[in-house]
Amino acid sequence: MEKARDLRKNMTKEEKNLWYNFLSKHEKKFVRQKIIDDFIVDFYCNECKLAIELDGSQHYSEDGLKKDEIRTEKISNYGITVVRIKNHLINEDLKHVCFYINSLIYK
Repeated sequence: MEKARDLRKNMTKEEKNLWYNFLSKHEKKFVRQKIIDDFIVDFYCNECKLAIELDGSQHYSEDGLKKDEIRTEKISNYGITVVRIKNHLINEDLKHVCFYINSLIYK
């Protein structure tokens, strides 16, 4: 619980960008740094059963990819859709990322 609180206080610039420019104002309620099982997801909407994970470079190593695969599988077992978005997409094309998230919410 304390780690999630610390992560909320120390968001990455990409997390801040997505949060303050989109998710915090969304009609569906999203929360930051939600604890699910033994994991903390970056953003979560309970109504939509949607977890959004922002991925920086550490996620693209062989070890990082394997950990993310295990994490996604365990979270998905709760009926939650896990979406992984690369940090550079937040920085380069936030509008498209927001459109993509909405397409998942309003299928």
